[in-house]
Amino acid sequence: QVHLVESGGGLVQAGGSLRLSCAASGRTFSSYRMGWFRQAPGNEREFVAVITWSGGYTYYADSVKGRFTISGDNAKNTVYLQMNSLKPEDTAVYYCAAASSSGYYKISGAYDYWGQGTQVTVSS
Repeated sequence: QVHLVESGGGLVQAGGSLRLSCAASGRTFSSYRMGWFRQAPGNEREFVAVITWSGGYTYYADSVKGRFTISGDNAKNTVYLQMNSLKPEDTAVYYCAAASSSGYYKISGAYDYWGQGTQVTVSS
């Protein structure tokens, strides 16, 4: 099993930046991907970004492309989501998730483990 803990959320003004962290503990996968999802009030959980260590690829939702950057630090077993040029519509609870097998990266069902989430609030 894998335990995921998000941190770094908070309140920021529009145009500002935040960096979210997702620390993983437990078993180490030889091949896995890490994704970020978010859920705003009244909305369904939506895909934000994904990274895979073995494949070396990243992918972003159109709504955040060019503003958000996903990265990882293997030594710290941590994945980050750098969020720049934040907009009020980015306000949501952000979740990190881990997938131990291949699947469609945009769907939550492709991921095996989830963190508890961290709140990001962007004021106008």
